[in-house]
Amino acid sequence: MKTSNEISAEKKVGRKELMSVFWRSFTINASYQYERQMNQGFVYSLTPVINKLYDKKEDRVEALQRHSEFFNVTPMVSPFVMGITAAMEEENANDEQFDAKSISAVKSALMGPLSGIGDSVFWGTLRPLAAGIACSLALAGNAVAPILFYVLFNVFNVACRYFGLFKGYELGTSFLSKMAASGIMQKVFLGASIIGMLVIGAMTASMVSVNLALSIGEGDSAILLNDVINGIMPKLLPLLVTLLLYKLIRKGWKVNTLLLGIVVVSIACCFVGIL
Repeated sequence: MKTSNEISAEKKVGRKELMSVFWRSFTINASYQYERQMNQGFVYSLTPVINKLYDKKEDRVEALQRHSEFFNVTPMVSPFVMGITAAMEEENANDEQFDAKSISAVKSALMGPLSGIGDSVFWGTLRPLAAGIACSLALAGNAVAPILFYVLFNVFNVACRYFGLFKGYELGTSFLSKMAASGIMQKVFLGASIIGMLVIGAMTASMVSVNLALSIGEGDSAILLNDVINGIMPKLLPLLVTLLLYKLIRKGWKVNTLLLGIVVVSIACCFVGIL
């Protein structure tokens, strides 16, 4: 049991340090590189905590080296990892028996599951949803569209960073055991994936346009082939084009090549009267 002097001598991370980590977390991609990816941004974000907890220069150097290892996670959920890491560094600074290697182990264990959730929620769901709403307004000539996209996306971005950081610090080392026992990660990942697929499907129908100029018959009695196809199954052509592009991407085609191909094929088909 710790004495009153030992308790008073404990080093604690305060709100000031955590807020510094929060603001610095927005720069986590500023020095992204392919060898260790986000490690420099992570070190920069966690520096206020390290400086608060460790008085000796060698202890700070050791902590900085520990967090200079490979790190990569969805940027919006990175503060959650930082919060847990700050709690573990705090425990390491106050307990000589604490295994510092467990800090790196926990970071590595969190990267995969949190990236799966973060990518599904932010890149696969929120960004397409915000972009779809903004694009609809932009097509109608509304100048507020880009601002709305920025606001819709970043409201959740900032909230996730802020609450994730403080919740991660609050949970500390107990996070992994709690999440593993509840199975909540798998449920969130599945739900986000389903929502993401629904959003992508809706965007395919509303944003992809393929209109054939071919017709059956002549004069006033002519029937547009496009109307016949949509009568059988609405938005069938946009769906087929989207699936074709998806298949080509899966086969390793470059996105820029496909975009250039779409432009060339569209111009050629318009020139010969197909589109």
